[in-house]
Amino acid sequence: MVNLSALKAAGLAPWFDILALLLWGTLLLKYALTGQLALLIHPNYFALSVVAGIILCLLGVGKLIQAVKPQVSGGESVQHITLLPKNVGSILLILVAIAGFLIPPTVLASQTAIQRGLTEELPLTRSQPESFRANSPPEERTLLDWIRLLNVYPEPDAYTGDPVQIQGFVTHLPQLPENYMMVSRFVLTCCAVDAYPVGLPVRLEGNREDFPPDSWVEVDGKMATETLELNLEDANTNSSSQPQRQLVIHANTIEPIPTPRNPYEY
Repeated sequence: MVNLSALKAAGLAPWFDILALLLWGTLLLKYALTGQLALLIHPNYFALSVVAGIILCLLGVGKLIQAVKPQVSGGESVQHITLLPKNVGSILLILVAIAGFLIPPTVLASQTAIQRGLTEELPLTRSQPESFRANSPPEERTLLDWIRLLNVYPEPDAYTGDPVQIQGFVTHLPQLPENYMMVSRFVLTCCAVDAYPVGLPVRLEGNREDFPPDSWVEVDGKMATETLELNLEDANTNSSSQPQRQLVIHANTIEPIPTPRNPYEY
């Protein structure tokens, strides 16, 4: 039999803690089972998140059993000093967990890429080319592979004429001319909070409005070196133009594709 008088004396405090533990444990397991965990953290931490979810559920069940079993009177109660008023911390955790169930995680999009500095990923080039060899065939390189090569050796002439086939989401950078768009992806090192965008410009035969921002595409073409006129703003907010040598994809075909189940690079 449940000791109702003991439960009444204990108050609601332990029930907030129990609910918070169970909700967060269930939420982590739900993200793992539905594949939504891939939108939030690096795959290296998937197992840790699942273990954490299981532990939280077990702790919640343990505290639930402890709360409903008959209480033994006597002994001194230990007083804890907290920074927040009583139950406030647990209530906040409960509200955040409920929001996690109601609001599904979404893929980081083009506006976030622009805000996090996608323009800074346009690599500057060296004036004196040096010999450089890439290990993987050009047509097998991912977008991140190309960015890594450019970070090692940012001379676009070294890659001119190389075949390229990459996938990514469309970003319309205001700095680029209207017949150019960026094919971009986010790179995760830990979680979506610290994800940073990478991208390569694609020259189009028509206008980039034919490819809406955030839509996913597969670009098949060849690399080329161009001097782009980047539209910048000076300190007085007056528009200006700055030429920059840049590796650009000359697209042969651009095919729309569905959003990948795992849209990030690592």
